[in-house]
Amino acid sequence: MSSTTSQSATADSTKILSTAKAESSLLKQPKAVWAVFFACIIAFMGLGLVDPILPAIAEKLHASQSQVTLLFTSYNAVMAVAMLITGMISSRLGIKWTLMAGIVIIAVFSALGGSSNGIWALVGLRGGWGLGNALFVATALAAIVSLSNSGTAKAIILYEAAIGLGISVGPLLGGWLGAMSWRGPFLGVASLMVIAFFGLLILMPKAASQSTVKTKTSLADPFRALKHRSLLVFGIAAALYNFGFFTLLAFAPFVMGLDEHGLGYVFLGWGILLAVTSVFMAPKLQARFGTIKSMCAMLTLFALVLVAMGIWTSTQWVIIAAVIVAGALLGNNNTLITTAVMNAAPVERSTASAAYSFLRFIGGAIAPYTAGKLAEIYNPSVPFIVGAGFVLVSVLFIWFNGKHIKHVDDIGAGH
Repeated sequence: MSSTTSQSATADSTKILSTAKAESSLLKQPKAVWAVFFACIIAFMGLGLVDPILPAIAEKLHASQSQVTLLFTSYNAVMAVAMLITGMISSRLGIKWTLMAGIVIIAVFSALGGSSNGIWALVGLRGGWGLGNALFVATALAAIVSLSNSGTAKAIILYEAAIGLGISVGPLLGGWLGAMSWRGPFLGVASLMVIAFFGLLILMPKAASQSTVKTKTSLADPFRALKHRSLLVFGIAAALYNFGFFTLLAFAPFVMGLDEHGLGYVFLGWGILLAVTSVFMAPKLQARFGTIKSMCAMLTLFALVLVAMGIWTSTQWVIIAAVIVAGALLGNNNTLITTAVMNAAPVERSTASAAYSFLRFIGGAIAPYTAGKLAEIYNPSVPFIVGAGFVLVSVLFIWFNGKHIKHVDDIGAGH
């Protein structure tokens, strides 16, 4: 009897220890994962750094709002197309050198952007920045997932945390540098990328220089991957909801009536909520309600936030509060949809990421310029209402294609 009790106690102890180990494994990562993690933070600072200076760029370079929003359009458009070649490049160069190539390109184009004197030159250089970001972002996600020792779901949480931290710290730094000169944030990104470059050079092992993909990826692979209906559904849904995401990101600074510092603080709040919810709240939602239901709920709430911004566009506190609250909804959704994409189709993770990101950033490319033009033709409320409409369409699209993506929840339950 005592022997049985002892065995039971030992089993319970082992179970408790294994559970504790599983829970803490998110932070117990190889050095290579942390190197990519910190580089991701710096890379995603680039997005937030520019946000507080959009009105300042319009003023200093004598550009219209729609012309300034092209800084997001060129960036996202180049990024979307470049996503198609990231797998082909990384399968030949290997993870380490693809990441470092992306970092060098970002550093060069952001430095050139900081020294440019016209809006069209700046728009073109932001496109070059998008090329570097495509190489880095697609490879970084695949790198963290493949190098991590804590499973896909936790690796994605780590990746989303890096994005959130970068996006939240970026506006604060951008507001501070932008208050001195609109050129400051561009030169700031270039400097930070130099730090990231040496960080990866030193911390990433030589093994990461080799490709983790045994077969060379071709240009056609992302298109072949989209033949999987589940991946196509998530990609189109992401393109639709990114219309709302980038409407908020690119156009909200113009209606807030704040200076560079003020915009920096608002987007700091937005980014902090995005980071916190992506790491702590999204996994709980996923476990309790499932990936698809949670995703639809977050997107519906985000659409309502955009509607509120469209109705009370001239009420400053409503716009500020809406932007910050949107951070929480987008943080949850980003983690949910990225996890779903990684489990959606039986293809290489880097290929799935490239195919999904291609569609996602098309939405991000169309939205900013469209928002600026709608405001010029009609009024500043219209872009937010239109953005809300696209987000609601994404919810309906996910719902009507439920049978093609329901296996994602089954995989999640299996984990």
